[in-house]
Amino acid sequence: MVRVLPVLNVLGVVLMIFAIAMAVPAAVSFFMEDAAQHAYDEAVLMTLAAGLGIWAATRHDRRELQSRDGFLLVALVWTVLPAFATLPLMIFLPQLSFTDAYFETVSGLTTTGATVFSGLDALPPSINFWRMFLVWLGGMGVVVLAVAILPLLGVGGSQIFRAETPGPMKDAKLTPRIAETAKGLWAVYALITLACIVGLKVAGMSWFDAVVHAFSTMGLGGFSTHDESFGFWNSPAIEAVTILFMLVAGINFGTHFVAFRRRRFVPYIADPEARWFLAVVIFSCFGIAWFLLGNQVYADFWTALRFASFNVVSIATTTGFANTDYYQWPIFAPVWMLFLCCFATCSGSTGGGIKMVRAVIMVKQALRELKRIVHPRAYIPVKLAGEVVENNIVFAVLAFMLVYGGTIIALTMLLAASGLDILTAFSAIIVCVNNTGPGLAQVGPATTYAVLNDLQTWLCTMAMLLGRLELMTLLVVFTPGFWRQ
Repeated sequence: MVRVLPVLNVLGVVLMIFAIAMAVPAAVSFFMEDAAQHAYDEAVLMTLAAGLGIWAATRHDRRELQSRDGFLLVALVWTVLPAFATLPLMIFLPQLSFTDAYFETVSGLTTTGATVFSGLDALPPSINFWRMFLVWLGGMGVVVLAVAILPLLGVGGSQIFRAETPGPMKDAKLTPRIAETAKGLWAVYALITLACIVGLKVAGMSWFDAVVHAFSTMGLGGFSTHDESFGFWNSPAIEAVTILFMLVAGINFGTHFVAFRRRRFVPYIADPEARWFLAVVIFSCFGIAWFLLGNQVYADFWTALRFASFNVVSIATTTGFANTDYYQWPIFAPVWMLFLCCFATCSGSTGGGIKMVRAVIMVKQALRELKRIVHPRAYIPVKLAGEVVENNIVFAVLAFMLVYGGTIIALTMLLAASGLDILTAFSAIIVCVNNTGPGLAQVGPATTYAVLNDLQTWLCTMAMLLGRLELMTLLVVFTPGFWRQ
């Protein structure tokens, strides 16, 4: 309890901040005069009261958080906040079970975009706004937002930021103070979101759809206000704008931050991870377009390229939008897209998966081992962007890959044992661990996760949380050594 109480104190503050965030869809409901206003009034009061109560009960236990405290706080935030986020949904939709509501809000905050909802077009605007606002908040991370505020309350945020930030090399600081870094990242995130809103509006969306789909695009979450997703508009212009901003959101926001601060394009050119990301995704777009054309799915190359590009970029960046049911394509194409979602996005982006930097390090490590077979006495370092990657980072990536593979296998087998066919089970776990959203077969882009029973839904919920926190951050809390003094 000596360790838990200071963490709970900060959790209370985060809950109060979250209650303020919940007031945003409440305002949307008020101005758009939809039927969900009472749900937000109750949810805001309940969340604020819970946060205030936790903070008041632990206010005498405040102290600077240590490394292990940061991991515990992150694990608590990402499991507790979705529970409070369910309140507006469950109050407005009393027939909705807690299991499905929690799945939906975890999917939003982890930017997965898997949904149990159908009839999205008929939902009150504020409910759709709340779902997609959760994606936007989760995109950069509610914890990172809190890090920008917590120092004002006398609580340092360095350890929280390291625990939350995705990627293997977390100690590189963009600014001397961690709070300034968090504020800078959020400023860049907000500016690019604003540009996305304007772009979608100019391309043909209404202001409301432009705002909420910009939230979903920048968070790489894939929620939509329409059951048909982007097929609702059937607009090449809207799809082109969305492709651009999905690619932008798939690049490390640290790179965006440096580029904005220096007002130069050079940081993008100098970022090897961004180059690999763009090269792999663009190559895949053209490759799958030619594949679809060769299999006579589309009559001409430009139509094939349009549909291939939108869906490949969407799945590769772990967004999850769709403008067609790509599960009806020859099976190579959707399986290749699932493969891309495992590694394509950059570390420090709002995407999921193992991240491109880990994939590059693994390839370089494999090549190093091949060279060592021929030259066993040679010193052969692994280099990235001209810098030597320390062996401890290589070992950490190897451990991550082992846990990543083991998690996917274990959860897939559990889903298969629960009665799902193996394609549905495997694709559901892949897309949930990688925070992508739509899978294949029963959980494909034309369906929802409402087909799953409660056990299957909880397994997918666990997969989303593990994926968002990059496995180790959450799993370390359950190790005995974590709780020893």
